[in-house]
This record gives sequence, C-alpha cells and structure tokens, in this order.
Amino acid sequence: MKSVQTVLQSDDLGSAPSPASSAVSGAAPDAVSNAPAGASASPGGAGAPPAQHPVRWKPNVTVAAVIERDGLFLLVEEETSDGLLLNNPAGHLDPGESPLQAVIRETLEETACGFTPTGFLGMYMSRFRRTRTGEDTTYLRLAFVGDVGEADPALALDEGIVRTVWMTADEIRACPERHRSPLVVECLESYLAGQRFPLDIVTVHESLYIAPAYTRAA
Repeated sequence: MKSVQTVLQSDDLGSAPSPASSAVSGAAPDAVSNAPAGASASPGGAGAPPAQHPVRWKPNVTVAAVIERDGLFLLVEEETSDGLLLNNPAGHLDPGESPLQAVIRETLEETACGFTPTGFLGMYMSRFRRTRTGEDTTYLRLAFVGDVGEADPALALDEGIVRTVWMTADEIRACPERHRSPLVVECLESYLAGQRFPLDIVTVHESLYIAPAYTRAA
C-alpha cells in the first residue's frame, strides 16, 4: 500500500508550470569564464560578487490531524482569501520541531483540544495556485491519526479559525468546494480504508534539537 499520494490542484491546470521550471524561472545560466587559473570567475570581473546559484525548489512541509469520534470527523472552519473553508487541524512544521510535536501543537492551537497521536496515516502532496496572487505552491503533508480530549474553554482558537465542526464522512465528501485542500478527502479515504503506520516510522535524529557546531558544504 502506498503511503505517498500526489494531488494536483490549480486554478489553471493547463498552464501551471512544473516544479522544476518554477525553481529556476528567471535564473541566469552559470557564466563561463575565460580568465586564467586563479583569476576571478565572476561575470563582473575581479572584486565582483560570485555568481548566484539558482534557488533550490522546496515544498512547504505541513502536518495534519485526522480525528474521528463515533463516526464524526473533527475539522476546522477558517477564514481564507477564498472565503470560509474547511480543513483538518493542520499547519506548517516549525524549525527545530518534530512532525509529532508539530501536529500536537497545531491541533491544540486550532481546536483548543489536546491531541494524542496513535498512528501515522501517510505522506501526501498537493499543488495549489493561489487565487489572489497566482502563487504556485506545493505542499508536503505528514498526516497523523489520534484522539482529542475536550476543548479547553480558557484557550482562544488560532487566528483565522472561526470554529471547530464535527462532520460525517458523507458530509465531508459532499462539499469539496469548501475544502481548503484536496488532501482533506485524500486523508479521509485513507483513514476509512484502514491505512495506518506506527508512529516511529517517522524518524527524527537528535541533531534536529541541537544547533550545529560547524558548517559543512551541502
């Protein structure tokens, strides 16, 4: 069973550039120098800054929680530039944070509920073109399953989150136009199919939590 799934979403699928072309769009090719050995290879000559390498393309890494209780799934309704949309409790991975820590934090921030992960659902990718800016963005989502306690009334929901809602699978399937990400349904179907992996399938090296003592070339 595959744990990596890819979904393409764009306002204009036919004209959406590929990730590879997006990564180097507008970047100048490396200059070829005819200078003798030891001389500056910079296009501007001696003393000029070195040529810049094209920016390496990277996806936005996010985490998400798939939470089911008595046949109902916990989603959040949030304000976006496209109006009120539904999503799993989800968010970006922060520096120095493991995916497990991130999904616990994001769920608490967006639902005011403590989240206890019980399994890893899978890794998913989607591509999205923002309606307002036209920005072409690819997301890499690490999804977890688990349970939540009752909401803490003393905690405010994260900025932009209007409310939490519990919905059946059929209710979620019936409103794809209200989903912030196509991965809402992808994760739902994986969960209902019984897809699960142990939490330790996501390995985090201890170096994640320690500032590097030296710099090494990539």
